[in-house]
Amino acid sequence: MSLGNVSGKIIHQFVIGGFDTLDRPLTVGIVILCIYLLVMLSNLANICFILHDKRLHKPMYLLICNLAVVDMLYSSSACPTMIGVLVAGDKAIAYVSCFIQMFVFHLGGVMEMFAISVMAFDRLIAISNPLRYQSILTNVRTLVLTGALWLVACAFVAVMPATVLSLPYCHSTLKYTFCDYAALVRATCVNPMNTVLVLHVPFVFIVLSYVCILLALFRITSWEGLVKALKTCLSHLLRVALFFLPFISTYIAAVTFSLHPNARIICLSLASAIPLMLNPVIYVLNTEGNRGFLKKMVKQNTSSIIPVN
Repeated sequence: MSLGNVSGKIIHQFVIGGFDTLDRPLTVGIVILCIYLLVMLSNLANICFILHDKRLHKPMYLLICNLAVVDMLYSSSACPTMIGVLVAGDKAIAYVSCFIQMFVFHLGGVMEMFAISVMAFDRLIAISNPLRYQSILTNVRTLVLTGALWLVACAFVAVMPATVLSLPYCHSTLKYTFCDYAALVRATCVNPMNTVLVLHVPFVFIVLSYVCILLALFRITSWEGLVKALKTCLSHLLRVALFFLPFISTYIAAVTFSLHPNARIICLSLASAIPLMLNPVIYVLNTEGNRGFLKKMVKQNTSSIIPVN
């Protein structure tokens, strides 16, 4: 990529203009605020459940904790900016802050896929090698694997700000709802070749994992064993569907039905926030350890409120 004689202007801050055509920004902002608070509180509660009960200190629950941390990071990267624009009317974001937000947002997105992928690997081992599961995937190996994924994700995402940081900018208004790679590229005076590859590898890995799981299910002869195996994958399958289907549906609807810009903005905002809010609900209600902890807490609170005669 050659910049030639292209020159831009000095940018000290950007203006978020993606919501300028929205009819009821305050209403949308309050909805996003409520969803954001639920995301943070529910994921924090999920982490507390697991840390509180030592019986849940197992690889699967460590991966659930990691997913909760990723969800909180992913949600916090963009939601506060959107809430500030819609509720407080503060559209300005500092130059450095915009790049930090871009890095954190894409780090959360990459780690979301990595976290789902490693959880698919966990389910694959649980189904195909149930007797060796505890020896293959220990707590230490789970933590090392998770840490390695964070390092890989950071290295991968670091390419994004590096490709646009030195480019000249012709526009200070971003026609997006927050700072991400596409928004900053569109604000430059050039059209750089996107050297950042679309991350299809995790999705392919998830699909291949479930192909292997499906083959393992065919080898189960008893009905009870089959039902038990399917239940171990239910939470993760719901999580995969929640992550990929909203975005795929939104883009298909945008192409097929020519969605109004306002409808597209709302759909994309909700598609990135609602799955993060439902994650803790899925894993709490579909995990025996979490259900037992919740029943115990409810029973203790009920007995403390209702006096015993």
